[in-house]
Amino acid sequence: MRFALLLPFVALVVVLFWWRGPSWHQVWDAFTIVRWRWVFVAIGLNLVSVLARSLAWRTVIRQAISAPRPAFPLVFSAFSVGLFANALLPGRIGELARVAVLNRRLPPRRGAWATLVGTVFAHRVFDVIPVIFLIVYVLLTARIPAWAITSLEVFVGIGVALFAFAMASARLRHRPTLDELGVVRRLLAMGRQGLAVMRSPLPTLVAILFQTSGWICQLLAVWASMRAFHINLALPAAGLVLLLMNVATVFPLWPGNVGLLQFAIALPLTSYGIAYAHGVAFGFGLQAIEASVGVGVGLVFLAREGLSLGMVRVMPDASQAEVPEDEEASEAREALQREHVSG
Repeated sequence: MRFALLLPFVALVVVLFWWRGPSWHQVWDAFTIVRWRWVFVAIGLNLVSVLARSLAWRTVIRQAISAPRPAFPLVFSAFSVGLFANALLPGRIGELARVAVLNRRLPPRRGAWATLVGTVFAHRVFDVIPVIFLIVYVLLTARIPAWAITSLEVFVGIGVALFAFAMASARLRHRPTLDELGVVRRLLAMGRQGLAVMRSPLPTLVAILFQTSGWICQLLAVWASMRAFHINLALPAAGLVLLLMNVATVFPLWPGNVGLLQFAIALPLTSYGIAYAHGVAFGFGLQAIEASVGVGVGLVFLAREGLSLGMVRVMPDASQAEVPEDEEASEAREALQREHVSG
């Protein structure tokens, strides 16, 4: 069933590459002149980006759960396993994988899974702020194709709606029990559990600063990757590539959306005088650089956690999570149990 659903999208990518396909000989030639020192610089910047985003997630977690809270090495380990899963598996399996890794190392507590899923949601919502700044910067400085402007508008609209939903949900004090609700409504309820950080201005600002720092490092990594492939363009062009790369992978239909991502990167670069084949080669190289950090670091921590890729694929999903009750509901339930026992 999954293959049947994905087949039209895969066919579309194949048709696009056939219709607007590059000269593969020229693509290979672009790899023969790569400047490796810039590749290592890009990998280092991506690693710093991962560290910064892990610190942002840790800030969110510290506001959402009570002591004992996970130390940063554990949070970084779980985050790295999530990157590994996102790089190699379709869908956003990595988001639940990092929750599962963290949850298995914390002391048992009611509703921990739901709360941690909520922290992932809040962590992703904080991407909206740096993305909006980046879009404004790119709109003012870069050459953007008309189709890309439409995509960015949709991207911003969805992001702003999610941020508004998160802010409104964070102010809801009542936590309903949703044992009989479906998965979609359960996910929405779970999203509210980890949003406590949004009720505290200072931790919210700290999380946004860490997340923004991660995006800045990733922007510089894209620029360094362009230098590695002899694409000597200014930072606005790197910002355009970073934005379109995220738009192309927001719905991961297959691992990495390979093919679709390269098309989304190479086509806008032609307006800067970059040959299409050269842009496709850069797209493959950029994806390999980005994935090398997620896969490399993720493999290390996957082994550290004693997990395998097969185990990551079958991590618990939202339907198995337990939604925590609020204090009043919990006390009422315990009182009813005591009454039943005494009766």
